[in-house]
Amino acid sequence: MTDKNLNEPNGMERTKSDAELIEHMKDVDKEEEESPEQRASWGRKAEFVLSCLGYAVGLGNLWRFPYLCYTNGGGAFLIPYCIMLIFVGMPVFFIELTLGQFSSQGCIAVWKCVPLFKGLGYGMVSLSSLVAIYYNVVMCWSVFYTIASFTDLPSLPWVGCGNDWNTPNCYDDRDNMTMPQDTSNITSASEEYFNIYVLNKSDGIDDVNELRWTLTLCLFLAWILTFLAVVKSIKSVGKVVYFTATFPYIVLLILLVRGLTLPGSSEGIKFYMSADWEILKSARVWKDAAAQIFFSLSAANGGLHVVASYNKFHNNVYLDAAIIPILNCATSVFAGFSIFSILGFMAYETNQEVSEVVDSGIGLTFIAYPEALSRLPISPLWAILFFIMLMTLGLGSLIVMVETVVTSLYDEFEVLRTKLKGVRWLLPFVICATFFLLGFVHVTDAGIYWLALQDNYAAGISMLILGLAELLVVTYVYGFRNLLRDVRSMVGDRSKCYWYMLYTTAIVPMFLAPFLLTFVLVYFIIDYSPMSLGDYEYPYWADPVLAWLMAMAASSCIVFYALYHLCYKEEGSFSERLRNSLKPTKAWGPLLAEHRKEAGYDTDTISLRDFGHVGPGDKTFGEVYKVKDVA
Repeated sequence: MTDKNLNEPNGMERTKSDAELIEHMKDVDKEEEESPEQRASWGRKAEFVLSCLGYAVGLGNLWRFPYLCYTNGGGAFLIPYCIMLIFVGMPVFFIELTLGQFSSQGCIAVWKCVPLFKGLGYGMVSLSSLVAIYYNVVMCWSVFYTIASFTDLPSLPWVGCGNDWNTPNCYDDRDNMTMPQDTSNITSASEEYFNIYVLNKSDGIDDVNELRWTLTLCLFLAWILTFLAVVKSIKSVGKVVYFTATFPYIVLLILLVRGLTLPGSSEGIKFYMSADWEILKSARVWKDAAAQIFFSLSAANGGLHVVASYNKFHNNVYLDAAIIPILNCATSVFAGFSIFSILGFMAYETNQEVSEVVDSGIGLTFIAYPEALSRLPISPLWAILFFIMLMTLGLGSLIVMVETVVTSLYDEFEVLRTKLKGVRWLLPFVICATFFLLGFVHVTDAGIYWLALQDNYAAGISMLILGLAELLVVTYVYGFRNLLRDVRSMVGDRSKCYWYMLYTTAIVPMFLAPFLLTFVLVYFIIDYSPMSLGDYEYPYWADPVLAWLMAMAASSCIVFYALYHLCYKEEGSFSERLRNSLKPTKAWGPLLAEHRKEAGYDTDTISLRDFGHVGPGDKTFGEVYKVKDVA
């Protein structure tokens, strides 16, 4: 399949010249009128940028990035992390924003550009669902800590070793205790509070004894907050992100300043910035770096298609795709300085190495940050602000995850739009309630083992596979020339962006990014070893058996849907079915008739029934909607 075959999708000729496009697009957004097919949009440009930033900058920056960095040798992790950002993350981010903005479609309907691979959209919705289920559990921990910060005023409940849950290995210098000669088994008060009091952590993934009712109630509250934010649709999301995307930076700056003033913080910063070159030979480090870029940028799970689909058609997607990923990853690095300065202090207090001060694990953030917060003046106030900040970070990402599922289902299934018209809250309610029930396993005493397994495989591996497939389909099947032409119909011929256009639409997506992702996946499989959580080794039934089943759950949608499409959606011989399924459908292109005319897509022969979600009837766009002649 060549790009030439795709330049005229389904025989629809693009006759519009670039000069005409540039001249006309200046006024088109101002003249858009509300019509039956018009999609809701962001109130302001800032709402989209903050939504992308709030979606991308989430708990992963303060929770997932630090523990991966700590597990993978500190500063050494930053090297593959930055490589993956430049050569994989930014191009994928740009492609997803482009497809969503150009078509005004969610992550399922957007694959009308190559209908054979619509399973990519279903895989992304599945992935968003799997991530949302366990992601909100981390948010529920934040809810728990927020409430707990009020319970032991004027101190905090994780200060000191004189509580019922503390063990003889607990040490806190504020208790006027004598430092034991053997420091190998020392644990901090904040670590024991999290592992014993909050989680009641069991001995393994198969050691499930009880449902933690306190965490269950916090999880319920977290889903209530998510539902309330989503139910008002995209307009309310745009208003919420003004707070959720900006407040965390204020608190992070305060914690960094305090962390740097603690004794021993310099050792933590040194560990963070030093590079252990030997650890870069491990495949898991490169896999974790690539997965963290996808997780951090929220790429390959459908959310970016959705938030971009609410953009104005002529929004400058180049600027968004350049600024947001850099800000996102800078936030992760910035948060790393905060947490490693605190780890340096904890190592100083317990006379241990930074790499040994706490068990490297998924709960690292809920051990290190509480320790620092407890040493601030008016510590309960700062603890409350910090954990509210974590809640807002989690909420900003969860809003878009749930909106991804909701929008994609509405875009794909007309029966939902017709049956639920007037009760739009019902679908988000059902989704949030279902995810809440599915999250019960994560709030048992073995919950953290399940959460870590799901985070490593259901999110990490699946994102890499879906991201690789998306790159190959868009650049080689749909064609990078078609992608570039679609971009130019939105933003015009911006010659200053020429090299950036080639970087994001051709050079990197076609060659470097697929090569890097393939290399990481193959290398990880060859160098595979079962994961561990601290000193705990997962049993065989959990990793690799269950782990790889979770990893393939989302990506298998690609294969299953392709078989279904060839068998039931196309007619003719196998070669004809294959050829037709690799071409854009009649409905592919901009949503609004005005923009279809600009971009050279058909508005005279395509009917509303062809377009599917616009409405019933056989009338054409040209008959129903007045299209300004821009030629």
